[in-house]
Amino acid sequence: MPKRVFVSFDYDHDVSLKELFVGQSRHPDTPFSIADWSVKEHIYGDWKAHARNKIRRVDVVAVICGAYTHMAEGVAAELLIAKQEYKPYFLLWGYSDRQCTKPSTASPNDRIYRWTWDNVKALIDGVR
Repeated sequence: MPKRVFVSFDYDHDVSLKELFVGQSRHPDTPFSIADWSVKEHIYGDWKAHARNKIRRVDVVAVICGAYTHMAEGVAAELLIAKQEYKPYFLLWGYSDRQCTKPSTASPNDRIYRWTWDNVKALIDGVR
């Protein structure tokens, strides 16, 4: 069974990156499925509880990093929830032509991986 992936990204600046990632996931040899539960609309009540429920149902969280990810409160919260739920996660460098930043809740030793199909497959395949 393919692993389920939650994609965290800065909705205000990097929605095109998420769309590219979802497009890549349609590749025939993809070892994962995207749980596209990005919180795009206003959610009444506690949106973090809503996000937590979604993250609990996946195998891994992919964080796509852009130029403003360090200021994206939603990405920071989603990564913190992933850590609290003991979900494996990885960070991807979203743009080849500009500086990308880690979420504010990333650990100092978290590496941002180059976004290549081989890297994505390896990172997801490595999840137990």
